[in-house]
Parts: sequence; C-alpha cells; structure tokens
Amino acid sequence: MGRIDRETVQKILDTADIVDVVSDFVTLKRRGANYIGLCPFHNERTPSFSVSKSKGICKCFSCGKGGSPVNFIMEHEKMSFNEALRYLAKKYNIEIKERELTDSEREEESDRENMFNVNEFALSHFENNLTNTEEGRDVGYSYFRERGINDAAIKRFRLGYSIERGNELLRQAGERGYNEKYLIDTGLVVRRDDGTMYDRFKGRVIYPVHTISGKVVAFGGRTLRSDKKMAKYVNSPESAIYSKSRELYGLYQAKRSISEKDKCILVEGYMDVISMSQSGIENVVASSGTSLTQGQIRLIHRFTSNVTLIYDSDPAGIKASLRGIDMLLAEGLNMKVVLLPDGDDPDSFAQSHSTTEVEEYIAAHETDFIRFKTDILLKDAANDPIARSKAISDIVRSISVIPDDIVRSLYVKECSRTLDIDEKVLLLQIKKFITERTEQQAQQNMRDKARASLDNPQETTAQGTGQTETPGFSGASPAETTGMNRGGSVHAPAGMAFIHSDRSRTALLAPFERDIARYIVRYGMVELPTIDDNDQPANIRVIDYIMQEFAFDNISFSNPIYNRLVEACRELIATDWESDRAAAEAQSLQQRDERWKTGTEEIRRTAVSLDQITQKEKMLIEAIDEEHYSRLDEHTERFFIRRLTSSPDDELRHEVTEMASSKHKLSKVHSKYAHVESERERLEELLPRAIYALKDAMLQCDIRRKRDQLKQISATGDMEAIKQIMIELSSLDNLRRDYAQKLGDRVVLPKG
Repeated sequence: MGRIDRETVQKILDTADIVDVVSDFVTLKRRGANYIGLCPFHNERTPSFSVSKSKGICKCFSCGKGGSPVNFIMEHEKMSFNEALRYLAKKYNIEIKERELTDSEREEESDRENMFNVNEFALSHFENNLTNTEEGRDVGYSYFRERGINDAAIKRFRLGYSIERGNELLRQAGERGYNEKYLIDTGLVVRRDDGTMYDRFKGRVIYPVHTISGKVVAFGGRTLRSDKKMAKYVNSPESAIYSKSRELYGLYQAKRSISEKDKCILVEGYMDVISMSQSGIENVVASSGTSLTQGQIRLIHRFTSNVTLIYDSDPAGIKASLRGIDMLLAEGLNMKVVLLPDGDDPDSFAQSHSTTEVEEYIAAHETDFIRFKTDILLKDAANDPIARSKAISDIVRSISVIPDDIVRSLYVKECSRTLDIDEKVLLLQIKKFITERTEQQAQQNMRDKARASLDNPQETTAQGTGQTETPGFSGASPAETTGMNRGGSVHAPAGMAFIHSDRSRTALLAPFERDIARYIVRYGMVELPTIDDNDQPANIRVIDYIMQEFAFDNISFSNPIYNRLVEACRELIATDWESDRAAAEAQSLQQRDERWKTGTEEIRRTAVSLDQITQKEKMLIEAIDEEHYSRLDEHTERFFIRRLTSSPDDELRHEVTEMASSKHKLSKVHSKYAHVESERERLEELLPRAIYALKDAMLQCDIRRKRDQLKQISATGDMEAIKQIMIELSSLDNLRRDYAQKLGDRVVLPKG
C-alpha cells in the first residue's frame, strides 16, 4: 500500500466536516454557533468538549485534546496520520491516489493495518462458514435458529462459525498470503510449545466485537459441545488493537438508538444484546461477561447519561454485579435497575415477549438503586443487626460516590425514609466515606507520580496536554487543573520560554517569586475549589497548580532557595504525607469520641425531656463534626510549615520560618485588596493573579532586554536583525497586553 498523494490529502481535509466526524463518536448538542458534548478522551461528567463547525476544529477545555477531523480520528482511534486519512476517505467516498511508500514508512504503518486486515479476513471467513459450508449450516446456523435468532440479526451482528478442523482459518489465511505473525498477534491462531499452530476458535459459533467506528478488533467464540472440560466461551486476547476494558459488545449497532432514546440498556452477554435488538430494543449493549470498567462506562456516557441495568433473578449473579452500580453512579450517570421474572434472562425474556411488552415491563419495573439494593442486601439480614448494619453501610457508600450534591441529597432523603434512619446520621457517614475515598485517591496519585518519576527521573509528560509535570507531585490531573485555567490563563507562545539569570532580573522578580513560594509553604496541600464552564466543582492542590502552571511555560524560580523549597515539599509529599495525615485523623477522631462522650453525659444530666435530649444531641454532633474537619483542615494547611521549620537546611528553615510567622496579610502584589475575609478563602482568586503577575514581570524583563539589544544592533545598521527583534518585541508586547487584560488594575506591578 502506498502513501496518499498530496492532492488527495487536501481533498480529504477540505471535505471532512468536523461536526459530522465527531458526531460518529460523541453526542453533540448545539450551543450558539458551536456544539458541545462529553470529551471522548478523558473522564468527565459535564460537557467541556467544544466543536466549531465554522473553524473546523474541536477542543476539550479540560484535557486540551482535539484539533482537525484528522487529528480527532488519530487521537480517538489510535491511528497514524495515514490511517486517519484513509478512514475519512472511506467515510466520504473519496478515491485515494497513492505514491509508493519508503521502507521506513511501510514498516511504521504496517502492524496495526495488518492486524485489522487479518481480523476483517477472519470475519468474512467465519460468516462464509456459517451459511456456505455444510458444517456451518448444520451446527452453527442451526444453533442460532434454535436460539430464535433470525437472518436479519445474524447479518446485523455479523455472526459466524469456525470450522472444527484445527487449522482451517490458518490454512486459508496462508493461501491468501496473510502473515502468520498477525494471525498470532490478534489471537486468531495459537502457537503451541512445539511450534505447531491451531485455530483458537475451532468448532465454535463466532461473535465479532466492533469498535464504535465499526472496525473488528476481537472475537468471542462459544462451543456447542457438552464437554465440561472445554471452556464454554473463548475470547480474543488483548492486543495492540484490542483492550476489552474499552469495548462494549453491540455499541456499534446500538449507538444511534442510544442517542435517539437518550438511554442505554446494559446487559451481560452476547445473546442478550442480539435477542433484545432483534425484538426491537436496539439501545442495548453488553460488558460481554466481564466486570464493568470505567472505560466502558465512559463509552456509554458519550451518548447518554441514562442507564438501565437488566438483571435476571439469580441472587448470586446480582450480588456479584452490584459493584457496577457504584461505578455508574460515580461517573454521574442516572441509573435504574430492572429485575426480570424468575427463570428469565434478557435473551429469553426478549424471545418470549413482543417489543411493546418488553418496553412496558422495563418502564413498569425500573427502580432506583436504593430500593434495589435494599431489597437485595437486607433480604437475609432482617434479624441480624450486624448484617443489617453492613448492608446499610453498603447502600450509604453507594450514595456517597454520587458527584452531584443535589442528586446525592435527594438520595439521602429517600434512603432515610426507606431505612428509617436519621438524615444527619446518613450525612455523617457519607462525609466519612467521601473523606476516605479522597485520601485513598490522593495516596494512589502519589504512588503513581512516584512510579512515574522513577521510570523517568527527568520529567513526566502530563497525558493529553503536552505539559511537563514535576515528578513526585500528587494531586489533580491536567483535566482538573483547567477549571482554574478556564478563568482565563494566558500562556506564552510555544518556544518562548521565560529566561531569567541576571541579577537585576532576579531582584525585580524577587517579590513575585516570594509571594508564590509563600503560597506553597502556607497552603501547598490545600485544595482549591475551581469551577468549570458548567459551574461544576473540581479540585486541585495549590502546589500542583503552581508547578503545572510553571511547567506549562517552562518557568523555574530564579532564586535557588525557592527551587530547594519545592524539592523539599515534593519529598515530604512522597515520604511523610500519608502517614502524617493518618495519624492526625486518628488523633482527631479520638478527640471527637471523647467530646461526644462527655457532651452526651452532660446533656443527659441536664436535659428535662426526651425531645430536648434529641435536639441537643443533634446540635452536639454537628458541632463536634465541624471541629473534627476544622482540625483536619488546619493539619492540611500547616503540613509544610510544621516540617520545613525543622529542616536541616539553615537557609530554607529561616525562609520558611519567616513566611510562617508573618500574619495573614496580602503581599504588595495584592496591596489594593487588603480588606478581605481571609487569604485562604480567596486563594482560587489570588493565586492565579500572583502567577499572572510573575509572568508579566518576566515579560517586562524580556522586553527590556530586547530593547537593549535593539539599541546595540541599530548602531550596526543590520536591518534584518533589527526587523527580527522588532517582530519579537511585538510578540512580547501582545502577550503582555493579554496579561494586562486579565490583571487589570488588580495587581500592582513593579515600575518599568
């Protein structure tokens, strides 16, 4: 296969419509002149993916991915540039004119393309076996017909059959020139230890697995033998083109219906999907017998926020699947559950009922997860207080993962009413679960960053943004940092790094750098409540935000003491934060228990009625909870101060002590805003200003330097050099005007 010639490439680029291309993968809704949807490149619960038809580009304002139609396909389908062009050419029926590839180009593009080609050949081979061979008709086709599957469904899902002979696919693939390497890489053929090979799916009916775009990436095969020693199902192994955690069976066929009906029905197996679809319920997909994954949930969320899980009546299977409920809730999906009658699964129920009957049953029996979990978990725990307590805790934990505060509050009320438990008690437990989960995630982030720094001690690249992160930091992902950035961060153009080495420059930048270093010392582990375009909350630690903003524009402190301070903080996060936080929480919980004990004793001694006891105990628990979380907040705020004021580095210890001992007042950078409630309460506003101010000061230094160069070169009469410096000065001036627009008169800058 050759390289697409330049004329054809341009025709593809001119023809491809960005809205049309993106709509194949993301449900878009019009907003003004543009379209919005959930980003397909990262996990999000509210839309930040914008598509501009007039500009011909898409862009996620969280993770930063997007671009032209070709770039979108490259990112989404993990294709090379050439593969993406071919995809678009096929979509728009554009004839491809090619030139011969060089050896290096051919090698670069061959593997994935050959794997897809082998899978496509295998798909045709299996389809042909099913209908055009005697064995296929007698065994495979007869099986599907016995299961009630008609020809239209067989064709729609491209079902097939693999001949019983152990190497029929291998033989025919060899005759057509397919390389054994790709047959093995895709898992179609297995090589034994002695070097001989056989077909993985021999003697099985075949269920192809498609990507959203319709490419065949894997197969599932079911044996029709009754031999218990033989695995009932065999599936393709993971490969360069297939990851089972990122695919949903039937999504390619169901995506349009899911989008139109704004609902996805989730079942378990291949036949469940096929039978439901055949009965007219086309918005149905399956996790193909594997546990539901985040990747699969994100696939669903691109097309709808509404999911209905259908379970059969097997109690063991239901309990094993309950974890999926929490995952769906955590992704912000609206979830319902349907329990089928005894003896039925989605396949048999769809086969024995009309479309109308299936739809009416689902509508009549959909229930929220609280009632469903209550019925399942409390069924056998009515007379066992410990079992009942565990069941209720499990239900409350599910509520705690819901990201939307209003939705979570409504479920708390429902749970309180259903289980006859006070809302205050439920809220206290939910707060505990949220705190535990937040800390576990922070610890995992820390471990991930630590591993990344070991793998690449120089730098790690923030996925999907091209930003360089300082290794060792835990906290928010690039997607989380941009809630702050959407407030209007202005970054330097690519390649325009801020360089500052001379003494006068260092002196000019000193107050701005110290201001930012002080934020790290005083508030480094504090999480900032940022807001995205849809007024949804997102969090990022102060130290992570500062360092990622620095990395984005290739900034470092000119004063080496502040660089040492950052390194010391990074080491503390990696080595001490987890254990220190756990000890602080344990101590605070002990104080909480002691306060509750003494408080309730005092209440019972002084109260004059049962109602008064109840009322005072409610007030007490609110007060001690507030004290508990206040202690934890104080621990977070003072973590770096407590450790670094005992640093063996004399200069560092002195600097941190100075920053810690100063009163809570604004620096000169913010002197016009001295009258505020507290600095911490305004961090999300003040911190970006401080970073803007530093960048602006650095630009001012660069402008001075360029002007000095211009004076020197002007004396030489070198017009080309003069012109180049004038262009650079213009670029710097434009960038500074952008900063000024953000800063306004809110920050006092050093005089030029």
